[in-house]
Amino acid sequence: MRARLSILDLAPIARGQTASDSFAASVALARRAEELGYHRIWYAEHHNMPSIASSATSVLIAHIGAQTSSIRLGSGGIMLPNHSPLTIAEQFGTLEAMYPGRIDLGLGRAPGSDQNTTYALRRDPRSAEAFPSDVRELQAYLAGDSRVPGVNAIPGKGSKVPLYILGSSLFGAQLAGAYGLPYAFASHFAPDDLEHAIAAYRSEFKPSAQLAEPYVIAGVNVTAADTAEAARSQFQKVRRARAASLFARQLGVSPAEITDEQADGLLARGAAVHVDHMLTYSAVGTPGEISDYLDGFLKKTGADELIVVHQAPGTEDRLRSVTLLAEAM
Repeated sequence: MRARLSILDLAPIARGQTASDSFAASVALARRAEELGYHRIWYAEHHNMPSIASSATSVLIAHIGAQTSSIRLGSGGIMLPNHSPLTIAEQFGTLEAMYPGRIDLGLGRAPGSDQNTTYALRRDPRSAEAFPSDVRELQAYLAGDSRVPGVNAIPGKGSKVPLYILGSSLFGAQLAGAYGLPYAFASHFAPDDLEHAIAAYRSEFKPSAQLAEPYVIAGVNVTAADTAEAARSQFQKVRRARAASLFARQLGVSPAEITDEQADGLLARGAAVHVDHMLTYSAVGTPGEISDYLDGFLKKTGADELIVVHQAPGTEDRLRSVTLLAEAM
């Protein structure tokens, strides 16, 4: 496998654990990934989700940066409609000043939350419509060529933090191509338009100051274990957790209150269709099986880089998956 290998850490809060536990696990994962030669780790902005701790994305990146020394760190992604471009330029300019040459800024257009959460963030639901111009404004702040007279990002001005466009549809692919930016497709949970989006990105690509040729990052789930049986058992727990997060409201409880039996019931009554579709691109098994799967995925996509979500129910299982994948590749 010649593609770069990276990680998307969802900073999960497991049942019975706290956000502090999640952050400790993220530090352990980042250190392990750095030791094993992974290229980068990204963290995603999510709000009002009880099972994900990365809502203050730039703060988490700063924390991980202080506990590591060389691996690239960034957002996968910042949901730009939730913020002003100046604020993000300042935040990531600050991170770049702290950890020079290690910071990435991946950007998404979806608000990443429901209507009530959007209100709580004090954002206009129509903010997503300004995404193309907001990307340009943000890019200008980081280049030291502000589009707003008299306003500069301090820190951030002249830092040239590299931008990446994230997406799961043709819109992001076409925008990334038109702007000459790297493109990351969220195939780890939104598989439908993977091949069409990559083709659109490559056909629309125009070279830029940041990037001379198209660069594709594709998301994929991995559950690697020492035995195929152990991997399947871990992945079943992942399926249960996903069913609980999607359909707990049907039972009038929070996802954390769903028992394994209830989760299996949800899967049997139709949740499996949704869960398994979201997890279409998932490599589950021993290192050899994982390697074969990812080789096929790379042939399918021609991706320059794989960004892997290590889907495992606990920290030790996740760390083992990180290790086995690196050894396999």
